[in-house]
Amino acid sequence: MHTDTAIRQHWMSVLAHSQPAELAARISSLNIAAEYDVIRPPETGLVQIQARMGGTGERFFTADATLTRAAVRLNDGTLGYSWVLGRDKQHAERCALIDALLQQTSHFQNLSETLIAPLDADRMARIAARQSEVNASRVDFFTMVRGDNA
Repeated sequence: MHTDTAIRQHWMSVLAHSQPAELAARISSLNIAAEYDVIRPPETGLVQIQARMGGTGERFFTADATLTRAAVRLNDGTLGYSWVLGRDKQHAERCALIDALLQQTSHFQNLSETLIAPLDADRMARIAARQSEVNASRVDFFTMVRGDNA
């Protein structure tokens, strides 16, 4: 079983940020049949988003966000969890199942290469495209100092 916290945090982040339709298509193309029980059915609620002024100041609550969570258990007892923004219950359950499968040595390498890596690359491409849009509209302001008011 893979229990390295940093690696698991990475794949859970990739799954949570994945596009639901894209994840469903990719996992169905892998033909992985896994028997599992739903421990916590997907349920939707609100979470409070916290921020810090300048990234270092006092914490404050900035907004609420909709979150869906789920938990599953494979037949061998491996538990999988997920927390995804939004209300897509199927996406949350699918992410929990993939989390459980990634913890198994028999699926880890295959899913890491054929699912997590491409989803991560797609996310990075979306972030780069958005950053490019933002940079295209960036305006730099400057002030000119006049010399006759000395």
